[in-house]
Amino acid sequence: MDIAQELLNGNRLALSRAITAIENEYDDAAEIMKKIYPHTGKAYVLGITGPPGAGKSTLTDKIAHEYRSQGKTVGIIAVDPTSPFTGGAILGDRIRMNSLTLDEGVFIRSMGTRGSLGGLSHKTADAVKAMDAFGKDIIIVETVGVGQSEVDIVKAADTTMVVLIPGMGDDIQAIKAGILEIGDLFTINKADLDGADKLVREINMMLDLDTFMTDWRPPIEKVVANQGEGITELIGRVKQHREYIEGNGELTKRRTKRTRDELMDILNSRIGAYLKKKIVDTGRLDDLVEKLKARETDPYTVADALTSEMLK
Repeated sequence: MDIAQELLNGNRLALSRAITAIENEYDDAAEIMKKIYPHTGKAYVLGITGPPGAGKSTLTDKIAHEYRSQGKTVGIIAVDPTSPFTGGAILGDRIRMNSLTLDEGVFIRSMGTRGSLGGLSHKTADAVKAMDAFGKDIIIVETVGVGQSEVDIVKAADTTMVVLIPGMGDDIQAIKAGILEIGDLFTINKADLDGADKLVREINMMLDLDTFMTDWRPPIEKVVANQGEGITELIGRVKQHREYIEGNGELTKRRTKRTRDELMDILNSRIGAYLKKKIVDTGRLDDLVEKLKARETDPYTVADALTSEMLK
């Protein structure tokens, strides 16, 4: 089975196998990506991020239903935290999206972060491309919690939605350090709870203090995802943002930067794999570490020597 060709022909099993190959770094993963790459770049990518318990999966489910009602096909990548002990992911998102699993126009895939600090699996970008080549119109990337290091969603998404809920204690803490900068729009889920209006005011205050604000001020939408309330308006805001960044050239800039970052990631990965094979697996690294401990040389001299050797 030529997985790449079958994927391009619309075979769902081939898409599933392609993402498995990408995620597990099988030998044929790079070949699959080479074949499908010319067919990518058509889908629009919506990133959804926010703290645990914000109802992101339920919201993703409702957003997908709304896009389907508009006749659009949807791909969903739910990035789950991977256990640092077993390497297994919780992958509970699929359970919460059961209502979509019978819809042929929707493809859902859970991926573990595999130790990636950014909250996004390193392979997410390639999984997005696989769904893109398959022909999905909208690809939703829903990511694990929010924190200073977990802003990688911006690298994968055209529009980034930050989901928050009222009553999380120190609400401002939930949107500190970088989260404000990544949100193209803010969604207050569970807006029927006390404190929703207070949270809206707090976000607005923080936006007022943002010195990097462009002429797009991130809108704040209130929804009750499990009741399906406010979803149509929310999709309208995503559409507005898309039109805005398409109109002023920002979308092209974002995608150019993404392509550049992806190439750098691949180069870094290849260099790391080469060093592991030539230096770590051969035992040379241990010898060099012993020399460093004995102060017979220094890390910079060793790095220079290894780099020169690699570039020969």
